[in-house]
Amino acid sequence: MIELYESQRAMRNMRKAAMQRGVVAVLDVGTSKIACLVLRFDGTERLSEADGIGAMAGQAGFRVIGAATTRSRGVRFGEVSAMAETERAIRTAVQAAQKMANIRVDHVIACFSGAEPRSYGLAGQVELEGHTVSEQDISRVLSSCDVPDYGEGREVLHAQPVNFALDHRSGLADPRGQMGQTLSTDMHMLTVGGAAIQNLAYCIKRCDLELAGLASSAYVSGISALVEDEQELGAACIDLGGGTAGVSVFIKKHMIYADSVRMGGDHVTSDISMGLQVPKATAERIKTFYGGVVATGMDDREMIEIGGETGDWEHDRRTVSRAELIGIMRPRVEEILEEVRARLDAAGFDHLPSQQIVLTGGGSQIPGLDGLASKILGHQVRLGRPLRVHGLPQAATGAGFSSAVGMCLFAANPQDEWWDFEIPQDRYPARSLKRAVKWFRDNW
Repeated sequence: MIELYESQRAMRNMRKAAMQRGVVAVLDVGTSKIACLVLRFDGTERLSEADGIGAMAGQAGFRVIGAATTRSRGVRFGEVSAMAETERAIRTAVQAAQKMANIRVDHVIACFSGAEPRSYGLAGQVELEGHTVSEQDISRVLSSCDVPDYGEGREVLHAQPVNFALDHRSGLADPRGQMGQTLSTDMHMLTVGGAAIQNLAYCIKRCDLELAGLASSAYVSGISALVEDEQELGAACIDLGGGTAGVSVFIKKHMIYADSVRMGGDHVTSDISMGLQVPKATAERIKTFYGGVVATGMDDREMIEIGGETGDWEHDRRTVSRAELIGIMRPRVEEILEEVRARLDAAGFDHLPSQQIVLTGGGSQIPGLDGLASKILGHQVRLGRPLRVHGLPQAATGAGFSSAVGMCLFAANPQDEWWDFEIPQDRYPARSLKRAVKWFRDNW
């Protein structure tokens, strides 16, 4: 935990330095595409000098000056599977975005969707030394949380205090400066497979870039696709990507649960490819232009030309009805949604005051998906698009860019995490200390 804490703090400082220099890139490493946005930070300092003018909903601080996407290679289930290919794809996306921005970028903040995330709820409590809550007290209460033994080979990706209580008053967002005797906190901790993080970090390093932050794409998609009321009252964001479907649950503007299902849009494409005996690229085109999950009487009569370049005239002239295509796609989509429902049930989603579900990500654009999802998940479902941010090109405003836009918001106004406070050295959990000593012995 200690070496991880230090590396997270180093990344936080690096991001701060990059933002002061004015330029940082965000990188969404997905299974089907790699998106890169270059952000320029300006305006916040200038505006704050003017009397009484604040940043406009946190949006006035940055502007997107470069954007590029490329087809993802060497990524499976949201994790790096072929290092050299992923490196080439990341270089392609970053160079194209740099060219558009006409500026060189050294620091990137990356998000990824795989690595089997697991959520934990922790609680801690301390007596205050003075009568008012100081920064030091926040550090002490965070370090008093009893960290569970989350297993060998896993790393903590997010550790966010989601609630503070001072004496008998709960639900405080920031208790600093308030008076009381006993301070307690609830913290949400998200752990992921360590190997996936190390591979991604190494891949970015091979591209001659500095990693200035990491985030789970389920989390950042929720930040950008959920409106403020949904984040406050309770909502789930389902990010249907190519290789995984990320699930995140928010309440009181904090993420309280995240998970992912190792299935996504690519599995639907594979089913079409096998069912119609066509190459993957043709299956993807047919899915994009003619796909759906709800068949009507018209669909029996609507014929789709499959096409092909095999040289066999009969084989290339085949047609299939849209109803048949829907018959191939629907079972897989239902399976993904059933898995998502199991994750939401495990999270206790039914106990939230509001139970809105928002579908986003590239896979959410299948026609009729919202109706099918509300039947299977049993709640209101709407399709979410990312928030509009300054300078974002029209091509990058679709649901497939939720994570990339969420990363911009995450970079501009990061939520307080454990790493942002000076954790007292003597308060580290003993188990973590043992693990750190073992790590030190193994590596040096």
